[in-house]
Amino acid sequence: MKRFWTKLHLITWTREEDSPVGAVSPEQLAAACKSGDRKAQKRLYDALSPKMMAVCLRYMGNREDAEDVLQEGFITLFTKLDSYQGAGSFEGWARKIFVNTALMHLRQKDALGMSDDISEARGLFTEEATPLQKMGYRELMGLIGQLPPDARTVFNMYVLEGYSHSEIAKELGCAEATSRSKLQRARQRLQELINGKK
Repeated sequence: MKRFWTKLHLITWTREEDSPVGAVSPEQLAAACKSGDRKAQKRLYDALSPKMMAVCLRYMGNREDAEDVLQEGFITLFTKLDSYQGAGSFEGWARKIFVNTALMHLRQKDALGMSDDISEARGLFTEEATPLQKMGYRELMGLIGQLPPDARTVFNMYVLEGYSHSEIAKELGCAEATSRSKLQRARQRLQELINGKK
C-alpha cells in the first residue's frame, strides 16, 4: 500500500480529526477526485480497497500478486476517472478496472493457457455438487484460490462476475468452447477438493 501512495503522491493523515467527516458515496468521492481533492482520493481508496483486494485475490491466487494488481488498478482508476460518466454504479465501473488489470497480469505471465481443444473437454461435464452450495464463503474462496490460474480466471469471470462465455472468449482471446472447457475443469477440480476435505 505504501508504494501506491508514493506513486500517486497522495497526502495521508495520521490523526483522526484530520480525516473528512460524514458518509460520502463513492460517486461523490469520485467527483471530488476529478477536481483534484487529495483527501477524497484517500477516502475513495479506503472505501474501495477491501472489496477490490478480494477481487484481486480471487484472480491472482496469492496476496503478493494481488497487492500488485490492487496498486496498478488504483493507478488506472485515478488516471481514468474522467471516463466515468455516472452511468451505473461507480463501484461496478471500478470493479471492471480491477478485473481487467488482473487479466492483464495473468496474460503477461501466460498463466491463462487458453489453448485447450474442445476434444479435451469430453467427460468433464458433471452436475454441480450440493456440498459446494453449503460451503462457507472463506472456505470456498480458499478452494477457488487453489485452482490453476486459467481455470480460476474463467470460474471467477463466469460464476462470480457474471460474464457470458462469449464475453469471456472475447476478453481472453480464446474460443467459447475453451471457456466452457475451463469452467467445467474448474468445477471438476473444486468437486475433487471438496471431496478431499470430507
